[in-house]
Amino acid sequence: MVRKQPEATTHDDFDVADSGASSTYPTQCSALRKNGYVMIKGNPCKIVEMSTSKTGKHGHAKIHLVGIEIFSGRKYEDVCPSTHNMNVPYVKKEDYQLIDAEDGFLSLLTDSGEVKRDVQIPDNELGKEIIAKHEKNENFMISVISAVGKEMVFGTKTLNIKS
Repeated sequence: MVRKQPEATTHDDFDVADSGASSTYPTQCSALRKNGYVMIKGNPCKIVEMSTSKTGKHGHAKIHLVGIEIFSGRKYEDVCPSTHNMNVPYVKKEDYQLIDAEDGFLSLLTDSGEVKRDVQIPDNELGKEIIAKHEKNENFMISVISAVGKEMVFGTKTLNIKS
């Protein structure tokens, strides 16, 4: 009896197209600074308050952190020994030129000339300002902050184009 070998396939299917890079990096608590970023309870936060307290004879100095979550604005607190590591998110702020605003999403022009269509229009005063400026055909930039796989519009900048 001759057994037939299964035919080899020439292509593989991959479900994930992730670069494998982490969205955070470890930093010692004592190296964190006010106005920097840190992950508190799994949320990317901007540090607004920090205080150090000395403990007993054999204890470690503890650092009390207060942070504001960069996407929701919620306040988070944590206490960490100064010698321990905490995760710090990679936070990226970029400006894009607005092309269009429709169906709750913005069409933005990147520096490389590509169109980015996956940024939501904020559901607040900033969103209303963006739509009003767009309807008046004003030229302006949209400032987007991104961290841990999320992104959000956080501001606008007027472009001074001279004709």
